[in-house]
Amino acid sequence: MEVLKIIITVIFVLACIALSVCVLAQEGKSAGLSGSISGLADTYWGKNRSRSKEGGLLKATIALSAVFYIFSIILNVI
Repeated sequence: MEVLKIIITVIFVLACIALSVCVLAQEGKSAGLSGSISGLADTYWGKNRSRSKEGGLLKATIALSAVFYIFSIILNVI
């Protein structure tokens, strides 16, 4: 049982580090004054956001936050 707890703790720490990197790598949501005038939704990247690097980071952040949540509950129960 102790080995399982160590393995889960290592996975949890790696997920924490990866989640921090994903969050810090994302751009801010505010595009400034130029973004509010021109409108991000009219650009190519606004329409295809899920296929861009930002979309990938968003999906990775969601997945890693789910892993973080699940493993934190498991570690609390063990």
